Amino acid sequence: MSNLPAGASGSRPTPGPTAAPRAPGRLGDVVFGLLARFSALLTLVLLGGIIVALVIESWPTLHAFGWHFLVTSEWDPPGLKFGALVPIYGTIVTSVIAMLIAVPVSFGIALFLTELSPVWLRRPLGIAIELLAAIPSIVYGMWGLLVFSPLFATWFEAPLQAALGPLPVIGPLFQGAPIGIGLLCAGVILAIMIIPYIAAVMRDVFEVTPVLLKESAYGIGCTTWEVMWRVVLPYTKTGVIGGVMLGLGRALGETMAVTFVIGNTNLLSGVSLFAPGNSITSALANEFAEADPGLHTSALMELGLILFVITFIVLALSKLMLLRLKRAEGRT
Repeated sequence: MSNLPAGASGSRPTPGPTAAPRAPGRLGDVVFGLLARFSALLTLVLLGGIIVALVIESWPTLHAFGWHFLVTSEWDPPGLKFGALVPIYGTIVTSVIAMLIAVPVSFGIALFLTELSPVWLRRPLGIAIELLAAIPSIVYGMWGLLVFSPLFATWFEAPLQAALGPLPVIGPLFQGAPIGIGLLCAGVILAIMIIPYIAAVMRDVFEVTPVLLKESAYGIGCTTWEVMWRVVLPYTKTGVIGGVMLGLGRALGETMAVTFVIGNTNLLSGVSLFAPGNSITSALANEFAEADPGLHTSALMELGLILFVITFIVLALSKLMLLRLKRAEGRT
């Protein structure tokens, strides 16, 4: 006689039919794709809107002065005579000085942090460099005007003028009164500002180089410089150039720090780097709030359009450089 409770059977109950797994819906993919396309199109629309707005606001001076606006140094708002040669010259010269100083120094910092620095020093030094990038530009400008420029004039410009001023070719670049305010000082301040950006990017891209590649190079007898030049730089060239372009973009667009130390004069007094000058950003910062409607405002807007074009040309050249390096790498 069975001892099973009433209603129970000795065999296991057969499971019922299981529901088929639901296929994932495509609604999420569709929404995500639409948002991604909208973001990309929004970027293009904003870029096109900025270009159109700059062209429209610059049209009075484009029509009145034409190409002479780019090669004329006269800037006379009361007389309604405007030329962008001095701001363009100041922007290019200060940016070139900044890059000539910042790129080698940033490369040395990144090399030290990734290959030569002791482990106990690597992290605090890296944090210190990143903190330098967080300092507001107006602080750099005030420090450059009140502290750096007097020391720069006494201990750097005067000896540099005595050593290089009499030379026949490069001498004119270092002639004039060493007052500490001018194109050279602005370029040095810009270099100090962009070194943290370039160094941080270089350090990050150097660290992604596979350790096996570097150890193999060291194993066959390569020095540290040969490893960096023949292994690390070719492997990370895209990131390095991107970091350099980031620093150059910051140098071209910097406003307050340059305004404090460049001198803010629209006179083109030779080619001396000691002479005060002007840049596109400092001209906009100094005059835009008080500009009269009409040609003066239009001339300032055209300066902004010129800065936009300069930045676009720099980025286009960097892309062409990367493509050329890639083709050369494929051939080799």
